[in-house]
Amino acid sequence: MASGSGVIISPDGYIVTNNHVVAKADKIEITLNDHRQFKAKVIGTDPNTDLALIKIEGSNLPVIKMGNSDDVRVGEWVLAVGNPFNLTSTVTAGIVSAKGRGIGILGRSEGGEDDEQNANPFGGRMRRQAQPEQARVSKGIESFIQTDAAINPGNSGGALVNTAGELIGINSAIASHTGSYEGYGFAIPMNLARKVLNDIQKYGAVKRGYIGVSFRELNPDAAEQLNIKANSGLYVNEVLKGSGGEQAGLLKGDVISKVEGKPVFESSDLQERVGRLQPGDKIKVSVLRDGAEKNFTITLKADAEEVRAAPSTKSTAELYNKLGASFTPLTTTEKAQLRVNSGVKVTQIRPGGMFADLEMSVGSVITSINRQPINSIQDVDKAMSSIRDGQILISGRDADGVAFNNRFQLTR
Repeated sequence: MASGSGVIISPDGYIVTNNHVVAKADKIEITLNDHRQFKAKVIGTDPNTDLALIKIEGSNLPVIKMGNSDDVRVGEWVLAVGNPFNLTSTVTAGIVSAKGRGIGILGRSEGGEDDEQNANPFGGRMRRQAQPEQARVSKGIESFIQTDAAINPGNSGGALVNTAGELIGINSAIASHTGSYEGYGFAIPMNLARKVLNDIQKYGAVKRGYIGVSFRELNPDAAEQLNIKANSGLYVNEVLKGSGGEQAGLLKGDVISKVEGKPVFESSDLQERVGRLQPGDKIKVSVLRDGAEKNFTITLKADAEEVRAAPSTKSTAELYNKLGASFTPLTTTEKAQLRVNSGVKVTQIRPGGMFADLEMSVGSVITSINRQPINSIQDVDKAMSSIRDGQILISGRDADGVAFNNRFQLTR
């Protein structure tokens, strides 16, 4: 059984943790500092930032104050709070060692020989940011706060707080030869996490805008290899067709030197800034081209792939998690367009869940489960709790509007 940490961010039971803590989990048990225990359900996940939002049923729960991670300074004292090695509510102290750190663990392409080990930030290998020999589009957003506060397996999803007790980051990874603490811990900055969590709570999935370029970080060696004068910034390897970058006028061979007027030295300088924005938002980018600096205003676009597309012994939360999906209620207008009286839209499908097995797609609409009308997440809970023979009948419309009725046998 795996374990991790989390942070309560609302009095009614929303909790932030890491995606790698809850990935593929059917059963999630939450134990608070006062030893109360709850079953949790996954509201949504974002592998690109390694964040997840889960929910327990509660009220008047203690909530930590959110801090401003942009105000964090290298050298200031911080505390890491979590449950390393199942040692409940352990607090360690250290300083902020660096900001905007990328360590190359998120957004890797699938199928590589390292994938299984790299999927776990505590896999027991020193993580180093390497320059790829060929262009590769990475959707991972890494701009970690680096700290020497002791972080170990079990700390994942826990709080990194400043001396005012404010949440400034979510502990996520370490760099280590052994898989345990060696002085290098990494936390997701709260200003990035806040946008991700708000999107998941509101939409069931993250609405993320993209410039639409692939790039490599420049250093003197890379500049010599590319035969260019600039030795810092991001060299544009490719501009994707139809992207906001192409429409704004970016070209292959440009060097991104500034974003919103601030210098760009590493990929994290650009990725975190873009990661806080929505499709349709605008961002100002400066590039070096033919020895001159040119300025562009780029309108971010959504990723095409995101636009596409028992009696059971299990608890309701566990059954909900087994669906492996996130939902948002249909609006009155959407119901009228689809000519349905009920429904929730599928906003995210997670690998290993029932919806993935049924090959359902994002954008599908669930109108009923076991013939019970579905209009909210609470209705999903209610329908799942009334299962008597392990059979689930899911009815609705697929992303193309075609009606379906899918049956699924729950495993015990």
